[in-house]
Amino acid sequence: MSSTTSILNVLVRPVVTEKAITKKESEATLCFEVTPAANKIQIKKAVEKMFKVKVNVVRTLNNEGKLRRRGRFSGYRSDWKKAYVTLKPGQKMPEFAEL
Repeated sequence: MSSTTSILNVLVRPVVTEKAITKKESEATLCFEVTPAANKIQIKKAVEKMFKVKVNVVRTLNNEGKLRRRGRFSGYRSDWKKAYVTLKPGQKMPEFAEL
């Protein structure tokens, strides 16, 4: 993932949940769903390039897919990776609606 197009493909979508919005407002932390193969350095570069901000810390976690049932049929949701990106103090918080 060394080219510019692949750096921008690291971020899948912003996670907009109650917890993510609270972290955004109180701790200057953004939450994204990222590609499972992405590492912290690639995530940091992608956020800095896309939103034109300076990133302080990136924390990642892997979510395992849950067992879901539809009547007698069962299956698993897909595994996915989440990244919490903390911005440096004094950085303007980007709004996702502006994209």
